Amino acid sequence: MSKLRISAQLSLPLNAVTQKLAMLGRTGSGKTYAATKLAEEMHDAGAQIIALDPVGVWYGLRLSSNGCDPGIAIPVFGGLHGDVPLEPAAGALMADLIVDRGISAICDLSQFEHDTDKARFGRDFAARFFFRKKSAPSAVHMFLEECQEFLPEKQQRGEEHMLHAFTRMWKLGRNFGIGGTLISQRPQEVSKRALNLTECVFAFQLTGPHERKALEGWIAEKGLDEDLNAILPKLGVGEARAWSPAWLKISETVKISAKRTFNASSTPEVGASAKVRNLAPIDLEKIRAAMAATIEKAKAEDPRELRKQIAELRKDLEREKLRKETPDPAGAERRKEKLEEEILAADKRGYERAVRDNRRALGAVVKAAQRASAILLDSVPAGLEWKAEEAPAPERPRHEIPTPRQIREKRQAAPVAAHRGTPSEKDGKLGSGERQVLTAVAQYPEGATREQITILTGYKRSTRDAYIQRLQARGYVQPGGGDAIVTMQGVDALGPDFEPLPTGENLRRFWLARLPEGEAKLFELIADVYPDTVDRDELTNATGYKRSTRDAYLQRLATRKLIVAGRGEVRAHAHLFDERSSAAS
Repeated sequence: MSKLRISAQLSLPLNAVTQKLAMLGRTGSGKTYAATKLAEEMHDAGAQIIALDPVGVWYGLRLSSNGCDPGIAIPVFGGLHGDVPLEPAAGALMADLIVDRGISAICDLSQFEHDTDKARFGRDFAARFFFRKKSAPSAVHMFLEECQEFLPEKQQRGEEHMLHAFTRMWKLGRNFGIGGTLISQRPQEVSKRALNLTECVFAFQLTGPHERKALEGWIAEKGLDEDLNAILPKLGVGEARAWSPAWLKISETVKISAKRTFNASSTPEVGASAKVRNLAPIDLEKIRAAMAATIEKAKAEDPRELRKQIAELRKDLEREKLRKETPDPAGAERRKEKLEEEILAADKRGYERAVRDNRRALGAVVKAAQRASAILLDSVPAGLEWKAEEAPAPERPRHEIPTPRQIREKRQAAPVAAHRGTPSEKDGKLGSGERQVLTAVAQYPEGATREQITILTGYKRSTRDAYIQRLQARGYVQPGGGDAIVTMQGVDALGPDFEPLPTGENLRRFWLARLPEGEAKLFELIADVYPDTVDRDELTNATGYKRSTRDAYLQRLATRKLIVAGRGEVRAHAHLFDERSSAAS
């Protein structure tokens, strides 16, 4: 086949496969009918075609015109009539599949629940497809149904990367064999940058002034002199005005020829019964297997999926705590402590950094939570239940608050250490995390702020607050002074020889030894000039870090409460220069 006969009056040359076309018209005017007719002709000529369909009508190519017999053997991915389900995360996978196998395909996005799902799929598909075709150029034609969904004139939040990917492919794709057809009932909402690249426009009935104005812009750009008000309203259904001043050098009205495949885009008639049409089976087993494996992998690396899994594991764990009961309270308490500390440690080690830097690292968090669940289930006899802790009374009794002198009398004097304390055999029920937080509070007999506790222990906010809450429930600390103040019961729980955490110069050395290189370099420069501030630009000059890198490090230091960061200047946190641990020593 050397011509693509879409009308008795007009045949397109085969190089239309790599050209850019547009089918524009109001609903029911015949634009999608014409586009699918062109797809039939291209497929019959042996060309590779792809359709991205957010409406759900292109599956009609799989059926004959009567809607029952087989039509074109083209796989349909997604939608209500798909051979294989389509996931929002499968955009890059679909691009690889189409390029690697050289197949024609329909990607039906009509069953995506949210616009963000469509934007994610479109972004990944367009970016990967264009990238792959640059190293494997061949003729392929892409039909974009309701193309304003992929190439909007006014992008919505979250569509920026998708618009960029499609615009770049539309501008440069012909160099690698990529052509395409834009299909829209609202040309004023289609990206002008993409529409102006069109070599041939088929304009169907357009009755609205905004639609005609958008088309007038394209005509003026091409140097044509046409009276749209006299032409477009008079067109019948299935009739189009074809303009191609440079490529085909035509301006004429054509009637689109009848299709041989099912017209799924026709509006359902009142009273017509809905029939379920089974698509003709084609060989897709290998494709299904490949897609299933890749989609599962994409899900496993999706932070949203991982967060859902972690949340479910935590819910299961809490339910298990309430259900299980053991005759060995001391042993159960120790196992419970170990379990909770492992989850907290997993959070601290990987969760926040994994979401920011490496999706795959989130798998470690899930595995840690799974191991924690296994510890609980393996360590408690079946049929026994945990005793639910009684809810604290609305008003807790005020505990005795020790003076600095009383704390000194309660324990032996010990030098300030440059390392964190570790739990001893005397700790009893006091876990290592609780002990560290209680030790930090005890160093400030008149009350420790939460910032001071964070700096001394290194725990993030959620972990720190969880330990404070537990210590309050036991009567070891209570609100007062700063954010927490140690009680006599808390001092007794620490024991007579508890070793204070580092403060002052030792605390600064402690952090310098443990911070990553980039953060440590900035921290040292900022701490050296305390109480003065340092300008961000001065830090850039001193370290050579780019602005984005510098600000990322400063943000992490501020999160650790090691610095106070303003827009222009930063200062070391005052608590790093506080030697107040001597009050309790």
